[in-house]
Amino acid sequence: MTKPDKDKLIAVGVLKGAHGVRGEVRVKSLTADPEAVFGYGPLLDETGAVLLTPKSARPGKDHFIVRPKEQKQKEDWDALRGRILHVPRAALPAAEEGEFYIEDLAGLAVYSTGDSPTGRVRAVQDFGAGDLLEIELTGQASTIFVPFTQADVPVVDIPGRRVVIPDLAAWASAEE
Repeated sequence: MTKPDKDKLIAVGVLKGAHGVRGEVRVKSLTADPEAVFGYGPLLDETGAVLLTPKSARPGKDHFIVRPKEQKQKEDWDALRGRILHVPRAALPAAEEGEFYIEDLAGLAVYSTGDSPTGRVRAVQDFGAGDLLEIELTGQASTIFVPFTQADVPVVDIPGRRVVIPDLAAWASAEE
């Protein structure tokens, strides 16, 4: 049984560019508790390199205004506009009983009926209408999408590293 990858980088915010000319930057939080983004340590780029180490933060209109440890010119921060800010999975607090992080679903075995897995969760996608599990079916080249709802995915067993999708065959035939 594999466990969630503690070294995996999790997106927690977006750098929105400079704020004024005194070295502050704007950060939009992607966390459930918006201020929590600043409690996980340095914010990293997609390669794991430190991009921003918050010294202080205050609320803005739809973002936070952050005083970073790193010294950059306004133009340098503006050039980083749109960059996704990450933290290592290990920096996040443990999920509460019966809860999980969406990122922990990737790689879980998918069961439909019986005792053998019929695929695995490749990713969780959201194209604007809610979360979808992207499923790689065993022996299939393409993936299928299943709505991530209680009705369609009634069992999410993080310790057992599996999900159950009883009507998987119907979703697979709908994709053809």
